[in-house]
Amino acid sequence: MALTPRALVAQRPLGLRVLAGRAGLDREITWVHPTELGDPSPYLDGGELLLTTGLTFGSGQAGDYVARLVGADVTGLGFGVGLSHAEVPAELVGAAERAGLPLLEVPVPTPFIAITKAVSAALAAEQYESLVRTGRGQQELTRTALRRSGPGALVRRLAQLVDGWVLLLDGAGSVREAAPASARSFARPLRAELDRVRTGSRLATVAGEEVVIQALGTRTRGFLAVGGPARLDAAGQHIVTTATALLSLAQERDRARGAMFRGLRAGLLRLLLDGSTELALGTARTVFGEAPALPGPVVVLVGTARARAAALEILESEHERAFFAEHGDTVVVLGEEPAVLELPERIAGLHAGVSSSTVDVELARRQAEQAAEAARSAGRSSVRSADHAAEGLLALIDPAAARAFARELLGPLREHDATGRSELLESLRCWLEHNGHWDAAAARLGVHRHTLRNRMAKVAELSGRDLGSPGVRAELWLALQV
Repeated sequence: MALTPRALVAQRPLGLRVLAGRAGLDREITWVHPTELGDPSPYLDGGELLLTTGLTFGSGQAGDYVARLVGADVTGLGFGVGLSHAEVPAELVGAAERAGLPLLEVPVPTPFIAITKAVSAALAAEQYESLVRTGRGQQELTRTALRRSGPGALVRRLAQLVDGWVLLLDGAGSVREAAPASARSFARPLRAELDRVRTGSRLATVAGEEVVIQALGTRTRGFLAVGGPARLDAAGQHIVTTATALLSLAQERDRARGAMFRGLRAGLLRLLLDGSTELALGTARTVFGEAPALPGPVVVLVGTARARAAALEILESEHERAFFAEHGDTVVVLGEEPAVLELPERIAGLHAGVSSSTVDVELARRQAEQAAEAARSAGRSSVRSADHAAEGLLALIDPAAARAFARELLGPLREHDATGRSELLESLRCWLEHNGHWDAAAARLGVHRHTLRNRMAKVAELSGRDLGSPGVRAELWLALQV
């Protein structure tokens, strides 16, 4: 707790009395300094409590004297009576009141050395308390980091230790962790300050809060922002510095670990593409504890190097159970997850393609990559391979003729669905998307495979077509696209 004129006056043995400047009694006293100079301002650092008996103080000097003290950022003035002045001059009291400078009367029985000792003892106690608090805070943060419970635990503990809010931001300024959750509201106004912090730290005022912004790591891979209504004290600053070092080390450790696993996943993907499925799946189970679910669709992400790096970072932090790997200038994800297909919406310059094949991994990858390139060319977030292929064919067909063909072929199915007895069109589309694989299509629809078989039998009956014929399947798929 910082020593203030109010706290000093509260020490009754000193007998101090407040004569002026009560509004400034809660300012911090950094030191105490006796002086009889008419202008001591050149020798002050700011924050001092000055003690004087007014030996050189003459009539008409009060206004200039107080103005110089205020200009030097003095915390207060103690005036000793009984030596050169029987009482504190009225003009000094008036000038101090107008300037808001705390003015304390020091009675005859109180020597200046007693005030000096009181201030020194309080400052020593404050420094000891700060050291103890710093040491305890550093120990608690270190123990939290050693538990490897993630950066979130460290951020929450730091917020408790400094009695403020904390944000852990990535290099782009997006929130990775927040404590408390309401601190996320400061992320947007903070972004303007992040561009000014490449290394080291910066003090800023954001939305009325005093904020310390620390760059993490040597390549600015993220930022730590700590804020509150008041500026951090010395102990709080040391604790934040410790948290910054721990988070930077953890970030570098995670980066090295992530690079190792990226290389391993890329190698496993090459084995899968080369047909060494059992070896790849066995290695994946040994290293990751689980293997990618095959067969299944493949998603390919294309875009700028920065967009792909951002996608990998999100996949590593939010989709640990998904199997993904870099392949050339693309990111390949085995399995189609809604969250993965949302990545292009979150990351500028990223596009996704989804395969139609679910059996051959290399074929599915090629299909997905072609669809992703089509999405990039068209400026779309994602494209499905089947849709891409159908769109290419539809461009060669007269639209009116295509619509008439689709109405004739699918009309009986649409009429059947209108009765509400089943969903033939949706089931047919899903079954064709999965290349006729009953189990995979049934799982996607959430029905039993026998139910799906019955629906496809009804499709064949109503359409009068043999679904086992590749040509018929192509016609049905084309009609569905129209």
